[in-house]
Amino acid sequence: MTLKEVYRKILEQAQTIYSLSEATTITDWIFENVASIQRADVIKTPNLELSQSILAELDNRIHQLLLHKPIQYILGEAWFYDMKLKVDENVLIPRPETEELVGMIITNNQQNTDIKILDIGTGSGCIPIALKKHLPNAVITSIDFSEGAILVAKENADIQNTSIQFIHADFLDETGWGSFPKFDLIVSNPPYIPLNEKEKMDKNVTAYEPGMALFVPDNDPLLFYKKIAAFGKKHLNPEGKIYLEIHEDYAKETAAAFTALQYENAIIKEDMFGKERMIIAY
Repeated sequence: MTLKEVYRKILEQAQTIYSLSEATTITDWIFENVASIQRADVIKTPNLELSQSILAELDNRIHQLLLHKPIQYILGEAWFYDMKLKVDENVLIPRPETEELVGMIITNNQQNTDIKILDIGTGSGCIPIALKKHLPNAVITSIDFSEGAILVAKENADIQNTSIQFIHADFLDETGWGSFPKFDLIVSNPPYIPLNEKEKMDKNVTAYEPGMALFVPDNDPLLFYKKIAAFGKKHLNPEGKIYLEIHEDYAKETAAAFTALQYENAIIKEDMFGKERMIIAY
């Protein structure tokens, strides 16, 4: 089959589960990842004959896609804050809202780069790695309950030439808090989706992304935020701040969890779509 024929075939298959624009982007990613072929090449050399090995690999990728597996897991990579990061099913796929949170931290600390940062629930390491690259004097510690996530994060940090301390720990276990020093800044994108919302979510999320990084009990949706607020009372320096990604339906309740513990303020921030998706507490 020619390049043009194969490209059209994969695009049509991708369109069975994605819109045309999404399917086109995904098809482009697959061709570039598998064969280093860009869309311009399809236009320039439409009659190029592809090898059997490339055809087999393309078939494998589209087969996984039709099983609703996220394209980032199929390709083993995702882009975040202008970085290509390794991702697999041990970690969440980085999202644009998290880039906004990182951008806010970087902007607010341009004059205060020599800071100690704790990242809670590091996943792929996207948050601490982006922060370290833009705040190179920061001393960053990142923790996660998943050993698989820690391994992915360490690999990404190595690839990006960033020095970060990664620790395998259960943050919800308060008996381990005593081993941590004080920090100038705490950041987290913790689990915050009540389990009862799972049935309304896309299959490519619920079937493949790690549930422990997504869901919290229905009767305690603020579980992680209340723990972070309590941790910060002992481990946040007096002028320190906590930056959090939050559930848009629980913004006011999340802010109240901090003010209830005598935090001076918990400011709700909107994302680029006008949704209440972040909080800065101090």
